[in-house]
Amino acid sequence: MARIAGVVLPNKRIVIALTYIYGIGKSKAQMILEKAQINPDIRADQLQDDELGQIRELIDKDNYIEGDLRREISGNIKRLMDIGCYRGLRHRRSLPVRGQRTKTNARTRKGPGRNPVARNRK
Repeated sequence: MARIAGVVLPNKRIVIALTYIYGIGKSKAQMILEKAQINPDIRADQLQDDELGQIRELIDKDNYIEGDLRREISGNIKRLMDIGCYRGLRHRRSLPVRGQRTKTNARTRKGPGRNPVARNRK
């Protein structure tokens, strides 16, 4: 069972298994394996210890992953809210940040609980 950055990698192709680490997508996983000269079709449980160490070393050297990345992202959002810019205000109010419409289609950010009040019927 391969373990990198506190994440247990599933028994899938290593290029796919690396994407289970927060902050590593498919293209970054391919670049890491290319630098380490490891076949991307090999399964995660078939990796040798030296290959795993090589992958760990490349990931630690070049990338923000897992806790560090989450902390940096939340710090950036907190900074936007503290300086009071438009994006920070949208984060604070839990509204869409990137210019989407809110009259309809904002249910993911607004949540399901804000339904309109029904009118009285005669």
